[in-house]
Amino acid sequence: MRYGVPRTPMKPALLIIDMQQALCEGSGAAFACARIIERINALAHTARAAHVPVIWVQHADSSQLRDGSPGWQIAQGLTVDASDHRVPKTTPDSFNRTHLEALLKELAVDTLIVCGMHTEFCVDTTCRRALALGWPVILAQDAHTSAGNLVLTPEQVIAHHNSTLTAISSFGPRVQTWPTEAILRALRA
Repeated sequence: MRYGVPRTPMKPALLIIDMQQALCEGSGAAFACARIIERINALAHTARAAHVPVIWVQHADSSQLRDGSPGWQIAQGLTVDASDHRVPKTTPDSFNRTHLEALLKELAVDTLIVCGMHTEFCVDTTCRRALALGWPVILAQDAHTSAGNLVLTPEQVIAHHNSTLTAISSFGPRVQTWPTEAILRALRA
C-alpha cells in the first residue's frame, strides 16, 4: 500500500522533533517554518481527535536552546494540548538518555509518525534509532525542515533524506515517506 489506510490497524504516535522558537527565527531559521508549523498543527489536531498520542521533543543545550529560555520554547504558532507528552533531550537522538522509549512502550505504540527539524540531524538520527529499536516510521515528507548548510540548500537536504531514509532496509522496520495529506487521511480513517 502506498498512501492511505494501512491494511492492519496500527497504534501510532506523532513525534514532533525540535520545533522550537530559536530555530524558527532570525538568520538561521529553518526553511519554510510557517508552512511546517501549519502542517504540524494539522497533524497534531487530527492525531488528538483520533486518540493518537502527540509527543513534543525539545532539545536543550548551552546556546540558544538553554532549557527554559525563550528560544527553547515550542515555536510560536504551534498548538500544544495539555494531553500531549514532552520529552527533553540533549543529543540529536530523541531516544538517547531520554524516557522516549519507555513512553512509547507504555503507550503500546507500534509505529512513529515523525515531523519537525532539523532534517539532517535530529530527524535523521531519531528515525534511524527508531528503526534499530523496532519501530517503523512514517516520515511526513513535507513536514520536516532544515536550514541547509554550506553544501546543500534546505530543499536538497529534505529531498535527500526523504530518499535516503526510505532506502534503509537492514533494520527490518522501514521508513515510509507520506505527504501530510495522506497521513491526515489515514488518521481520520
